[in-house]
Amino acid sequence: MDGRVGDTYVAALQHGLADRSGDETLVGVVREPTSWFHAAVDENIPELGPPPDLLAEAKQVTEEFKRRGMCDEGAHNAAWEEIDFADRYRTALASEAAARAALADLRGRVDDGESVLLVCFEGESKRCHRTLLRERLTAPEPVG
Repeated sequence: MDGRVGDTYVAALQHGLADRSGDETLVGVVREPTSWFHAAVDENIPELGPPPDLLAEAKQVTEEFKRRGMCDEGAHNAAWEEIDFADRYRTALASEAAARAALADLRGRVDDGESVLLVCFEGESKRCHRTLLRERLTAPEPVG
């Protein structure tokens, strides 16, 4: 029996706002988690977080948009589009050996029946890699 894959953000967990059944493993997917993040999840798999250079570029472009007067959420989402974050993250998942191994391990766990809830920092209104990761984990495995 296959497990389920969902996603949420750490503040939703901390404030009881996350949609969860309670039997999921809370899997952080953050490159550089804080101690309080570790306290909110069962485990963290940093290899499934966006690469550091992509995170740095996203932060820089977000700050540029904010200096031009955009709100935090709007600047974050505009930066995603500007730097093609989604495609670059998907490429990193496919090309980095550590990410491929971590993804295969997590997919195996889900295929074996474990339900997981992917967790990172971004709230519901900001684009986030965890939704791309959820889509990747729930997509059918390529044949061949």
